[in-house]
Amino acid sequence: MNDPMTQSFDLLLANGTVHLPGGPVSADIGIVAGRIAAIGARPGDAGEIIDCTGLDILPGVIDSQVHFREPGLEHKEDLESGSRAAVLGGVTAVFEMPNTSPNTDSADRVEDKLARARHRMWCDHAFYVGATGDNAEMLGDLERMPGTAGVKIFMGASTGSLLVAEDEALARVLAHGRRRVAIHAEDEARMNARLGERIEGDPASHPVWRDDESAMLATRRIVKLAREAGRRIHVLHVTTPAELAFLGQHKDIATCEVTPQHLTLAAEEAYPRLGTYAQMNPPIRSTAHREGLWHWVGQGVPDVLGSDHAPHTLEEKAKVYPASPSGMPGVQTLVPLLLDHVANGRLTLQRFIDLTSAGPQRVFGLVGKGRIAVGYDADFTIVDLRARWTMTADWFASRCGWSPFEDMTVTGRPVGTIVRGHRVMWENQLANEAVGEPVRFEATEFPGH
Repeated sequence: MNDPMTQSFDLLLANGTVHLPGGPVSADIGIVAGRIAAIGARPGDAGEIIDCTGLDILPGVIDSQVHFREPGLEHKEDLESGSRAAVLGGVTAVFEMPNTSPNTDSADRVEDKLARARHRMWCDHAFYVGATGDNAEMLGDLERMPGTAGVKIFMGASTGSLLVAEDEALARVLAHGRRRVAIHAEDEARMNARLGERIEGDPASHPVWRDDESAMLATRRIVKLAREAGRRIHVLHVTTPAELAFLGQHKDIATCEVTPQHLTLAAEEAYPRLGTYAQMNPPIRSTAHREGLWHWVGQGVPDVLGSDHAPHTLEEKAKVYPASPSGMPGVQTLVPLLLDHVANGRLTLQRFIDLTSAGPQRVFGLVGKGRIAVGYDADFTIVDLRARWTMTADWFASRCGWSPFEDMTVTGRPVGTIVRGHRVMWENQLANEAVGEPVRFEATEFPGH
């Protein structure tokens, strides 16, 4: 039997504070063939040694909601630029949304995205399949394709075939397949009835139009339909405390997500300062809403943090509200924003890890990701918790060319991004090649179970 203390490694992370499932320890991590081979060992040799003195080694951060706009909308973003932004921000894996052009709503279109990602995406990745009025019967097969994160339903806020707004159509979608279904929960009928609440030129009217009730109505409806179908759901970007209170009573069937921007921005300050750059769906709401979201984070109700990275160009955002598109970039700022909340005492580092690695693993059934443990993928987000720095324009990699958090000073900085043992980013320098691979899921690796 080989002595693990004399094992040879491809890569050794030395002298860092390692955040294991049981808590932080001072330990080295040995990596062989892209997986964690030993924790705490001090071997004689390794192909590469990275000195992590003074740094914290977290499980790789997984952003389970991004829009990278390829194919069809590459002027805003593409798979290369979006994933470059991800790894510069410390994110090791992303789940990308189906509202591209064309939509990702068939086997051919999933395969096209996977082919486009190969050797171009810097981080690991999976792609959602969009539910439509026409593909419900195919979704059970589509969700079992390797590289798919599951099915996404837009109950509101989408255009064209990806809008599934009526209960009958939603029930048909939920009836086909077994995996957890991701939901954009805004009530289309209520929003249509309230179009008159929009004030031209005033993006602060956005949360008045898309009010709390439009979110709550949709969330109540989809939980009821999910129960009737016996189908687990995942409610994305929850913005109201009332929804989180409600979802807390339905954890057997419903998981949920909050975003960094809804935990950081508040309407009273954001719309006067940022205008249409603060416009997203569901909207940035009041300070009271933001504080309420934090309350429920403390109560353990949100399962994951997703950025809902949704870039639009400066020219598009310059249109007069409501002609301006909704959405903002966020994949690169997820880690710094939340580490700043950790530094300010709003969040523990343990809960941040839970929301960005263990939580996604639990919700989506990931294989080999979500914790630092022997046998798992060697995915790490390496951070300097004490670094105080400013997120300046030259740091951002998104093709859209802006961020609502530009020039914000934060405490906590991503220093390194390691994906399956590859040092993809270190001190803002990228590796020589993109090594992202499809994320593996229990439901696609073992489809009979």
